[in-house]
Amino acid sequence: MDPTVDPAVKSFVPVAPESHFPLQNLPYGMFSPTPRDEPRAGTRIGDFVLDLAVIQNAGLLDAAGLPEGIFSHYVLNPFMELDPVQRRAVRLLIHGLLRAEEPTLRDDTALRGRALLPADSVTMQFPVGIPDYTDFYASREHATNVGIMFRGKDNALMPNWLHLPVGYHGRASSVILSGQDVTRPSGQTLPPEQETPVFGPCKLMDFELEMGFLIGTPNRLGEPVSADNAEDNIFGLVLVNDWSARDIQKWEYQPLGPFTAKNFATSISPWIVTLEALAPFRCASPEQDPAPLPYLQESNRGTFDINLDVHIQAEDDDEALRVSESNFKYLYWTMAQQLAHHTVSGCNLSTGDLLASGTISGPEKTNYGSMLEISWRGTEPVTLPGGGERKFLHDGDTVTMSAWCQGDGYRIGFGEVTGKILPAIGTQRAGNR
Repeated sequence: MDPTVDPAVKSFVPVAPESHFPLQNLPYGMFSPTPRDEPRAGTRIGDFVLDLAVIQNAGLLDAAGLPEGIFSHYVLNPFMELDPVQRRAVRLLIHGLLRAEEPTLRDDTALRGRALLPADSVTMQFPVGIPDYTDFYASREHATNVGIMFRGKDNALMPNWLHLPVGYHGRASSVILSGQDVTRPSGQTLPPEQETPVFGPCKLMDFELEMGFLIGTPNRLGEPVSADNAEDNIFGLVLVNDWSARDIQKWEYQPLGPFTAKNFATSISPWIVTLEALAPFRCASPEQDPAPLPYLQESNRGTFDINLDVHIQAEDDDEALRVSESNFKYLYWTMAQQLAHHTVSGCNLSTGDLLASGTISGPEKTNYGSMLEISWRGTEPVTLPGGGERKFLHDGDTVTMSAWCQGDGYRIGFGEVTGKILPAIGTQRAGNR
């Protein structure tokens, strides 16, 4: 067993069983000790953030042979592009420093005070420079639900869907950090029974429950990555809310797909969870029929058992309503297949590129990953704790997503990705919904 995921090993830092950040996780993120400080890299342990720049400057990571100051950059990219073997060596050293029986950091009061900071006292920063962003459509249940709504049950899946992981290139500049507000977009829509479009605020604002993975090791232009080797190129995973303007999308997406309906905001969680931390939670992926073409076939096909949930809270409500409980394991197309298909043309991926799964829905209504499905295109509204109904999202609503793997007495989690809907530009004073 990889010693860094042994559940029997404890940290000298107290960690509650329900915490997303035990010693077995050790995700990477960027933070500032105070809002005035420059960003630096850290890892999360319980209710504390370990400052990796301080640890490196103290010489405690020298055995990994890291470049000087690699954890003092504005983003994690210089660390992400290192050889995976070197990154694993860093993980092992950090794990060793935090073990309950290791005195180096535990008993050095001065160093511990500089390196271990209360998580609620720091400011989380955007963790990675994202050169490019690709969004897939990898959930069969989601694709089927949407197809039934718009094309009928007999034509729910398009002819290509079972043969390749459908995707499109998104907008990297509008990927934002959890906690940042999202302004309702405006655009063209085609009202029912009309032949010409109108311009105005989106009326069918939605969330999309997704997971994303970030590229560590890049591939060269013209050199595809095989499905069996794809995970060697993945640095880690984040939780994603790919906000969607359904009415704008319906009008604009033909024939080239989403554009302004998706480019206004995509929220990600601040902590990047590595494949090493997720390894104990590997599980089977859905069987594929028909069998995909050889370049998409995997010798050891599998995925990860990651619980997902979504809550909506109205601005005037004291409580949130859980509207979805899904799981990453439902995805028909795996991360390895998505990466292999992305690069089969010879496309070169760069360190920091974000590839998202598309909406993750499961077989039951409680597993649906968007309001489009939960309210079934607005025909089945949900009732919030304060009595308000929701077919789609209103201004002032806060959407909070969470993700975690459940172990025996511990969790490996991603924390949360959250965002509040603000009125469209030009309507904010009027409080337009």
